[in-house]
This record gives sequence, C-alpha cells and structure tokens, in this order.
Amino acid sequence: MATVHPDPVPGLVITVTGEDLDLRGNGIARWQNWVIVVPFLLPGEVARVQLQQRKRSQWFGRRTESLLPATDSRRPPCILANDCGGCTLQHLEDASQESWKHRQLQKSLLKIGGLDRPIDPLITSQGTPLGYRNRALIPLHRDTEGKLRMGYYRRGSHRIVNLNQCPVLDPRLDALLEPIKRDLQDAGWPADADLHSGDGLRHLGLRLGVRSGDILLTLISSTDQLEGLRTLAQQWCERWPQVKGVTLNLQPQRNNRVLGDSTQVLCGDGQIEERFAGVSLLLGTTTFFQVNTLQAEAAVQRLCSWLTERAGPTSVIDAYCGIGTIALPLAKQGHSVLGLELHQASVDQARLNAARNHLETATFQAGDVKAHLADALPQHQALVVDPPRKGLDPDVIAQILACPPQWMAYLSCDPATLSRDLKQLTQAEGPYDVEALHPVDFFPQTTHLECLTLLSRR
Repeated sequence: MATVHPDPVPGLVITVTGEDLDLRGNGIARWQNWVIVVPFLLPGEVARVQLQQRKRSQWFGRRTESLLPATDSRRPPCILANDCGGCTLQHLEDASQESWKHRQLQKSLLKIGGLDRPIDPLITSQGTPLGYRNRALIPLHRDTEGKLRMGYYRRGSHRIVNLNQCPVLDPRLDALLEPIKRDLQDAGWPADADLHSGDGLRHLGLRLGVRSGDILLTLISSTDQLEGLRTLAQQWCERWPQVKGVTLNLQPQRNNRVLGDSTQVLCGDGQIEERFAGVSLLLGTTTFFQVNTLQAEAAVQRLCSWLTERAGPTSVIDAYCGIGTIALPLAKQGHSVLGLELHQASVDQARLNAARNHLETATFQAGDVKAHLADALPQHQALVVDPPRKGLDPDVIAQILACPPQWMAYLSCDPATLSRDLKQLTQAEGPYDVEALHPVDFFPQTTHLECLTLLSRR
C-alpha cells in the first residue's frame, strides 16, 4: 500500500536530507517534489524541519532537530554565527566551503555560459580563513535605555546582533572593537544607523593597512554636533600609536548608503598606507579597496605575470580601474596603462598613487567605461576588466567584440554574470579562447567567490 503524505502546510514537521546550498548559504532539500529551503542545513545532513512559508515552488522552513549531522559540519568559530548575517558558512569545514565554491563556478559556467572546460584549483586564503578582513563598517544603535548596540544585522532582518569581537576581522582591528564600543557608550551620543530616532552616529568604520600596520578609524554620523568628539579622537590616537588618523564622515540621508560625500579629519591623517603588489597605495575613509589584501594581491600578481609572459611590456586598458590596484602593478612591470573609472574621486586617488610610486606610464581618465572604451581600444593590445557585480554592460561587450584586443583579463565577483559575459566573448563566432580560469576565495566563511579569467585572441 502506497504511503500517503500530508499536504505541506505551515507548521508541518517533515524529515529531509540536505542536497546542496543556495547562494545565501541556506540548505536545499527536496520533499514531495517541493524544494525545501532551510538555514544551517548542510549537504548530507538528515534533519527534522518545520515548514513555515511557501514561495511559489519552494517552502522555507527551520531545522528543529538534526538527526544525522553532515560529516563536514563543525562548531562555528564565532559564537554569534547562528544569529549574525555577516557570515553564512562558518558551520561548514573550510575545505568543504572551497569545494562547494569550485562546484558552483563549474555549474554556472556550464549552465549559463555553455563552457565545459577545466577550472584551476581555488586560490585559497593560505591558512588565514579567519582574520582576513582589512576593513569593517559596523552599524550602531542606542536603545531606549541608553545602551549602545554595535554589530551586523541578524539574518533576514534589520536588527543588530550585538558584538564585541569579529573573528573574520584582522586581529589588529578586532582588538579595538570592545574598547571603542565602551568609549562610545560612555560618550552618550545618540546612535541609530537607520535614523529612525533622530540624528546621531550611524556606523563605526575601521580600516587597516595590512602591510604597514596603519589604522584609520571613522565615525559615520548624520551630524557633526557631537560634544567632545575631537577630544575622544585625540585620545584614540594617543592610546593606540598604530591609529594614524580618525575621521568623521557625514551621511545625513535616510537611505541605505553607508558613507556620505563629506569627510572631516578629527585627528592625525585622513589616509593610511597599504603596500600592495609592489606599489604603495594611500587609502582614505571612502576609498574602495578589496577587504582581503592577500587574496587580492594573489589575483593581481597572477594577472600581471600572465600578461607579461604572453605580451611583454605592452599597452593596456584597465577598465573599472578604481584607485589603480591593477593598473599600477602593471605599470610597475613596464606596461603602459590607461585606467578608465566612473568616479572622479577614485581617479584623483589613482593619479596620486601613480605619482607616489613614480609611475609615469599609468594614466587615468574619469568617465563611464562604455563612453570611452571604443575610442581607446584600437590603440591598445590588452584589456583588463574588473566590473561591479552586475558584470559588463551590453554596450561594453559590443565594443569589445567590434575591436577585440589580443589579450583580455576579466576579474569577476559574480560567477553568474561572468558566465553570461564569457558566453558572448567565447562563443563560436566570438574572438576569444579561455586560457585559464582562476577562482579566488576573497571571502572565506561566505558564499562569495571571485574569478580571474585569462583570454587570448583566436
């Protein structure tokens, strides 16, 4: 006699086996032709799950009991991992995290890009899957009883999970969290990252030059009317010699943007030094720089070595160049580089960094890449692209296809958009062959993955 299963309804408890993870780190299982999405469920784990909510062909549930743990599960290194939304894979062994990321890239390239080819082993964190972040922007909130809460948001909510330490933060920054939090508590300033309760502090920012050891502290606030602000900043600089500066960033807009356009130096310098891939960079409060210095450097060095071996000193376009983290190391190796970048502040910083390193063969132009790339392509032999998560604009793809350089490197932060773009660049009538795919784990303990793709003209 066939087993009769109850219809799925909220509150029903079922038994499932984890099959995979989604891109948010939730477990995926199947039951009666339904996809069941369960936070913290790992592949291979057998668990009881209470159904909570249906969305189309999926049911979302919560694990009520683990009947058979996954063989690669572990106790999370962070005591807040089950609540904090900052990391989503801490309950999975590091080697299994890396294997899952490698498989996800393979699946994406095949399903979206139609690319069935070998992928190089993951460039891993080389023994530092914790303590790798060189920067943090942490929300603040003072409750109705006057207690300051500092931490990242709970999964799927806008409620702060109060913390005094963060294991993925570089230990030199992590050591400052608790004493800074005490000082902000004692200062008594209003704090609300969302500004629901009025003006005041919104976030605490910490930035480290991993190689220099320099630290820049930032208070992000909607107002500069904070009594004793400069006195406290001076105390921080005197207490911790590694703190080279304290800044105030003003962000009065009621939106999700963390940093505002105006920054004041309260004490010391407004910039710190980072030594990266053979060059010296200055980083300020609002400067975009990869949060994993060592992994970013590994990717850039591999790119530079490949291009130098293939082309020798040549002419290169670095599109979406930021402050020159790829352009300047390329120039250091003898290449002539034109950097294209939308944001004028980043271009100004890139020019400052070029002058600081006496690299006259690196020049930078402000403006939208799709507005300037077509004019630059005929004069250059190589193209480097490091676009945002949405990947390359269709107009940029069209310009590359119309005038493809001999060599191209694509540093991506999203396997799906990378796969989409590679499909156009490498399809039967496309101009490129893929020489290598180098996945790079910039963000251990999360589902995020970067990939460096190296291409050459057919």
